[in-house]
Amino acid sequence: MTTDRWPPDVRRARELVLAHGWNATSYQIVNPGIGHWFSARGDAVVGYVRHAGTRVVAGAPVCAAVRLPEVAEEFEADARRAGDRVCYFGAEARLERAYRDSPGHALALLGAQPAWEPAAWAGAVRGHASLRAQLNRARNKGVGVAEWDASRASDSTALRDVLADWLGGRGLPPLHFLVEPDTLERLDDRRVYVAEHAGRVVAFVVLSPVPARSGWLVEQFVRSRTAPNGTVETLLDAAVRSVGAAGARYVTLGLAPLSQHGGARPAGEPFWLRLALSWVRAHGRRFYNFDGLEAFKAKFGPTRWEPVFAIERARRFSPRALYAIAGAFGGCSPVRLLGLTIWRAARTESRWLLDAARRRGPGTALRDRSLPK
Repeated sequence: MTTDRWPPDVRRARELVLAHGWNATSYQIVNPGIGHWFSARGDAVVGYVRHAGTRVVAGAPVCAAVRLPEVAEEFEADARRAGDRVCYFGAEARLERAYRDSPGHALALLGAQPAWEPAAWAGAVRGHASLRAQLNRARNKGVGVAEWDASRASDSTALRDVLADWLGGRGLPPLHFLVEPDTLERLDDRRVYVAEHAGRVVAFVVLSPVPARSGWLVEQFVRSRTAPNGTVETLLDAAVRSVGAAGARYVTLGLAPLSQHGGARPAGEPFWLRLALSWVRAHGRRFYNFDGLEAFKAKFGPTRWEPVFAIERARRFSPRALYAIAGAFGGCSPVRLLGLTIWRAARTESRWLLDAARRRGPGTALRDRSLPK
């Protein structure tokens, strides 16, 4: 197994995840760039990234359910001794229940993740006419799906080409932490499904195990700009049916940030944070299509939506925690990330204008965009 070549702390973290991983993001702590803290007993691990004096935790501590409060307290005590703050990003029901009424912890609702019982998936697909139409389009175009083993997927230049094409078309620079794009180096426990069209790879999905729930997180769904309509839907349909046939009892497509399906906001969530998140949802779609992502995940008819939280070790959720989270995902100062994002958006806009000008003649694209609609 290629895990023999992984760093020792990553191998140790993997073993604990396979034994106790319950949070949907638990397996993602083996991704590159994640640091690891282990409990004194050696029976628990926390994956985190440190930014702005804050340990931003990937989800929650990975341990037996009965040990969760004790392990979290041990980790937080270690952080305090080091002069660090703690913020859990992507926490789910177990940690939320532990800290819901804690005066020393502040909760913020991040959104929700759709979840399915794979046995109900086929019925949900049959009940959605536009989804059936997308699947038929891809099928009529000759899109085929196959599962690739870890060795083949890791060595595939075709998958890397599709990943590069997908990243190049996104509004944001490549992000890391819980949206790490470079998962192809560590696929041993993951499942990879690949779509081909006309003899070429055009899309793939990567599923990561959620062992304590006998389930899977769809960690990535990646498509090239040449993939026929319905390709990603076809991939997801094939993948969920496959893991369901193998006995899986849980599947999630992961967090839909700022989703309206998250339910009631936590008591004590600061008003400034609600305003900030509302503004981002309303005005940030130039860089990230929150509404589109939520609608895409919703059309598969989830069995339920699970709220996802950020939890800070503090009496009130602070702007510093938000700054640290942005730094964890950006891998740099949030100010620099914002600059890179604006530059990338300007470059993309310029490319669109030039492409439109070539298609319609000199000056046409600029003239059309300046006229009132």
